[in-house]
Amino acid sequence: MKEILLIEVKSELGAGTRGASLGIDAVKIASIDLQSDFFARYDSVNVRTDNSPLFTGFISPSAKYVNAIIGVEKRVCNAVCEALEFGQLPMVLAGDHSTAFGTIAGVKKAFPDKRLGVIWVDAHADLHTPYTTPSGNVHGMPLAMALGTDNRDVQTNEPPAEVAHIWEEIKKIGIEGPKLHPSDVVFISKRDTEAPEDYLAEKYGMRNYTTEEVRKYGPKKVAAMALEQLRECDMIYVSFDVDSLDPSVSVGTGTPVPGGLTVEEAKVINTELVKSPKVLCWEMVEINPTLDSENKMAEVAFEIMEATARSFEDSRMKPVLV
Repeated sequence: MKEILLIEVKSELGAGTRGASLGIDAVKIASIDLQSDFFARYDSVNVRTDNSPLFTGFISPSAKYVNAIIGVEKRVCNAVCEALEFGQLPMVLAGDHSTAFGTIAGVKKAFPDKRLGVIWVDAHADLHTPYTTPSGNVHGMPLAMALGTDNRDVQTNEPPAEVAHIWEEIKKIGIEGPKLHPSDVVFISKRDTEAPEDYLAEKYGMRNYTTEEVRKYGPKKVAAMALEQLRECDMIYVSFDVDSLDPSVSVGTGTPVPGGLTVEEAKVINTELVKSPKVLCWEMVEINPTLDSENKMAEVAFEIMEATARSFEDSRMKPVLV
């Protein structure tokens, strides 16, 4: 049986609201309150992060703190790659969503010749670049990094030379060139996007299974449909942003959007997705306990993570020979 490895990334440099770096500890506290031994069952590694640039300011509003984020991306890439090379199943628990690019880069570094598919369970597309972003927050850019795009067809910004150079260097992390093709990205519950992101999604036909479709077909069926959409891929990475949940349960996250998933829908979707033998990495991000009360978001997130880990593990149990 392949063993799960927990990879912790306490970075929040890419977020627009402070506090996501505290999400990992909040989830651990939730596990204690729920009387779970989850964090004793699995080995874990901490990726070195440094949130101190938040006190000194960013170099450009077109990609805030990108000069520090590039180092985090490299370290996440190496941690994920090493886990996969050792035959482990990485489950990444991170602060803001920007570091998901490092996870994707690590998967491709481990298996450069295999075709990667991505299932992005998120209220947002995260397809912005320094040339299109309205906020400059890098947690809105990880998928664009992975696709290796600048999206200059609909350019709205002119980032300074230093930012443009760092952006080019980030896209090279793991392996040279794009890590996946846009047609190999599937969204679930995406519902808050800007025009430049819509342009890319429409240009390449990126499929989004809406919350309404989850209700129509059921979460188990939508998970199956998402996997079928990526049937030509050799391997799949699942990224779960807690803002995919409805704000009625996702208060403790920086960018809540109405019309999201219920806890049970998210749990079913994630547990079903990781049953696929093609899924070799799963990630959860954007838990912000400073926006919460009584740690409710972290408790919900932990319940989903624990159920997903159990499904991930159980589906890869070797049959007993008699």
